[in-house]
Parts: sequence; C-alpha cells; structure tokens
Amino acid sequence: MHIDKILVTSRIYKDFERLMAQENIQKQFRYLDESMIRDEDLQWADAYVGFQPSPNFAFHQLKWVHSLGAGVDRFLEDGNWKDDVLLTRTICSFGQRISEYCLSYILNELQHHQIFQQAQQARQWKPVEPILLSTQNILVYGTGEIGQHIASVLKVFGATVNGVSRSGSPRPSFDNVAKILTEQSLVKEADWIISTLPLTKETYRLFDEKWMSMVEDVYFINVGRGATVNMSALVEALQKRRVLKAYLDVFEEEPVLPEVDLWENEHVVMTPHISAVTTSKEAVSCFIHTLQRIERRESLDNEVQIQRGY
Repeated sequence: MHIDKILVTSRIYKDFERLMAQENIQKQFRYLDESMIRDEDLQWADAYVGFQPSPNFAFHQLKWVHSLGAGVDRFLEDGNWKDDVLLTRTICSFGQRISEYCLSYILNELQHHQIFQQAQQARQWKPVEPILLSTQNILVYGTGEIGQHIASVLKVFGATVNGVSRSGSPRPSFDNVAKILTEQSLVKEADWIISTLPLTKETYRLFDEKWMSMVEDVYFINVGRGATVNMSALVEALQKRRVLKAYLDVFEEEPVLPEVDLWENEHVVMTPHISAVTTSKEAVSCFIHTLQRIERRESLDNEVQIQRGY
C-alpha cells in the first residue's frame, strides 16, 4: 500500500505538525481541526489520522485510518466500515500509565490514606493496620497488552491476578483466565475488579444488574470504556455496598455534565479520562512506525480486527 496524502486532525494536530516537521517524511500533509475539515479534504486524502471521525467523515479514496488513541469504537460505531480500508490504533505507554493509575488507587485504599488524613485533621492518633497488596485477589477484564501490563505490575507485589477475556486463553502474568460470561467464580473471589475492555457489541453494558448481583464487597475500577457499564446498576450496587467504591476514568458521555449525580457520590472517584493520555511525541512515533511498516508491507501489531472491534 502506498500512502502519499495524509490528513491529520485532533486536539493535538498542531503539536503533531511541529514534531513531524523534524522528521524526513516525504509525504503531503494537511493539519486541520476536526471542525474545519471539508469534504474536499477528505476527498484529497489517502489516510486519515485522528482520535475520532470528523463530523462530516466519509471514506472517499481513503486507504488507511489511524486512531491516535488505543480505542477505535468511535470509528466503528455506525457499523459501516469499508472492508478495503486499513484501521490501526496507537500503541505506546498506555499499559504503564494505566497500571500506575490502578496501583495508585489500590494502594490509597489499602494504606488507608483517607482515614489517616481525616485523623490528622481531627488531631487524632488513630492507628489502623495497612493491608498488604499480597493478600488481594484482583480480577482484570481484558487480557491484552494493557491488561497484561496491569497483571505484571500487581504480581510484583504478590497479588493474585485473574483475568477475563473473549477467548479465555492463558496469558502471561495471570494466575487464571476465564472466558467471558463464565467468570462467576472469579468474580465472587475478587477484592478488586478492573475493566480494560474495549467497547464492542459484546461488551456494551456488560456490567449490568445481573453482573452487579454477583459481586460482594468489591472495589471497581473502569479504565476501558464508559459504555461497558450500566451506570444505574453500578449506583445501585454502591448503595447496597456490593461495590464499596468505584474509580471511574471513562464515561459513556464525556465530559460528564455538572448536573450528573455521580459528582456528589461519596463512593465514586471520578477522573477526566486521563489514565492513558496520548502524548504528542508518542503519537507521532507510533504513526511513523506504522506508516513505515505499511509501506514495507510488514505485519502490524496495532492493526484492528474489524469484526472484533479492537
């Protein structure tokens, strides 16, 4: 596949242009804000680079679409992907970033940071024994690159780490891996449940009322996609204390509107989709690497399987 005309958009398009100016890439580029893209720009391009389709997105003569994020659900949500268009995604430090995000909140709970802060403010000497991470049973939904990185980090501390995946195949760093919808026993054993799942037809609202009825005294972290969770079911599970606390970095609608009740829920910690940010430098590096492999007709480790959705 030969790529010559590349349309780059997104919130980082200016940084992308600045960094690409330092590279010796003999291609034609257009750098535009999504709102400024015209149909003639899409007709011009061989390749489209961005976090999501522009409002007027159309394939025209596109050969390749490259997502600047790890997720590609926004490109596939209408179900009309062209079979002859390659779709790739960005792979960079997401695994490390998400692992550190999860670890920070797990240790925050186990080390009783909030309890000690409250005691200090009340001028109380209140010893509470910290809980060792090695005593924790952690279940990770999604055993791909990110899930495996989380598992490897947690295993360093001696935690039991099980996984749930579409295939149920064994993966490095996981003690056990169950096929999705057969994981009930692992759910019941878990102290922490972490979702890294992409958004597909199979994962949409996967964490629903039925799933919430299986959990007991568990902490829930979602760093995958917001629409995998039925939020009303989660809130109910928090009220019933089946879920002790939810750490949510992703939401079905972003940004979360000020009037949404989650903001005031004492059992919810919300972060603005920052567990795995794409830096401009890493985005450019992955893009160049992918472009070079495409033109050399080499295999791609970041090619999206359209039918799977990831």
